[in-house]
Amino acid sequence: MEVQPNHKSIEYEWIIERIHNALKEDSIDLFRSEFLELHPYDQANIFVNLPKDIRLQIYTYLSPDEMSEIIEHFELEDVGEIITEMNPRFAAQIFDELSTDDAVDIMNTLERNQIASYLTLMQRDEAKEIKDLLHYEERTAGSIMTTEFVVVNQNMTIRQAMLHLREKAPDAETIYYVFVTDNDKRLAGVISLRDLIIAEDDWVVSDIMSEHVVYASAGDDQEYIARLMRDYDFLALPVVDFKKHLLGIITVDDILDVMDEEASDDYSKLAAVRDMDRNDLSAWDSARKRLPWLIILLFLGMITASLIGQFENTLEQVAILAVFIPLIAGMAGNTGTQALAVTVRGIATGDAMSEGVLKRLKRETLTGLITGVVCGIVITLIIMVWQGMSEIHLGLVVGFSIMISLIVATIAGAFLPLLMHKLKIDPAVASGPFITTINDTISVIIYFGTATIFMEYLV
Repeated sequence: MEVQPNHKSIEYEWIIERIHNALKEDSIDLFRSEFLELHPYDQANIFVNLPKDIRLQIYTYLSPDEMSEIIEHFELEDVGEIITEMNPRFAAQIFDELSTDDAVDIMNTLERNQIASYLTLMQRDEAKEIKDLLHYEERTAGSIMTTEFVVVNQNMTIRQAMLHLREKAPDAETIYYVFVTDNDKRLAGVISLRDLIIAEDDWVVSDIMSEHVVYASAGDDQEYIARLMRDYDFLALPVVDFKKHLLGIITVDDILDVMDEEASDDYSKLAAVRDMDRNDLSAWDSARKRLPWLIILLFLGMITASLIGQFENTLEQVAILAVFIPLIAGMAGNTGTQALAVTVRGIATGDAMSEGVLKRLKRETLTGLITGVVCGIVITLIIMVWQGMSEIHLGLVVGFSIMISLIVATIAGAFLPLLMHKLKIDPAVASGPFITTINDTISVIIYFGTATIFMEYLV
């Protein structure tokens, strides 16, 4: 995804112009003096939009360390292409400089043979840490944690802990929380940087640490981790194995990426589209990803069409009934989608489970009843004004059909994702188009069933 700067000042435009001029003139000193003054976010924005031949030129101007800071601000779909166009040894040096979790995220976008090549060229210690994290399943705590953190032993004095912190801090991703382990390297507590600073030098770490530590297991789902860090307002969360050995930490910047990824993923499923945030897909690839759902929905739509055919005699006798088919089907689909969106969000945040399935269904049923009654009354009055009092029976049939359809659609929109969640299926799969088509079918049955029953009043 193309990153756009959030400011367009005249000074910023001048800097960009000077950077482009430096590249044209092949002036390394001028380029570095202008380019490195920018924030890495802005550097990434400029870099990712340059043609490949210019990017290859810039690789000779920047060190692996400087390049790693820029890459941290790229979208993952852009990084794979950029990494593979570099000299492999230069790319391996960049991986050495990246934080472990960022390096793992990028490598997960590459082919196996590419990963093996980069790991072979990397420093042994860095390569080992990345290999260890690559073994964890994607979207788990283990796959997004970093091993670059500061840990102290519970038997250290505050003086010893501060000396250790000064030594390890340059390589740590965050030092605001210092995690404490026992002699067996099991998580024993946590100390904030503030507590360390104000403590007396001769105090022992175990005396001031907090023993009540919230932690995650390496196999926990990243969506659960995101909710945990949101609820506790953590800047970092420790990750442990089944014996409570400290494996790594998850930092808030990684969780922000997770929340963005999960939101995009859920929205894609609700729209029945995969990889909707990718801009590099061709028209053919986009169509290929959308067609399976559309074909399924096409067949479901044929069921609705065949049902309408079953009521051919009803339509022949009262042709005006056909006018209200899109209205009733559309209202039912919209109501079902609303209930679906609210329920899927409740499941994602954990609110739906804490509230209770029956309570949520009861609330959605009541909501459907209220909206159904109001909409039914409104459409009945509109038809009476439009067609005259002589068509009061038509208004009542349409109004009653809308009322029942909205109640059923609301219940279906809330029940389907809850059922899928219970069956361990991603509730976002109950997509908007899917629930809309289902509710179209139900509403048609209700509408024409009601019209057939009261046919003698309509003719």
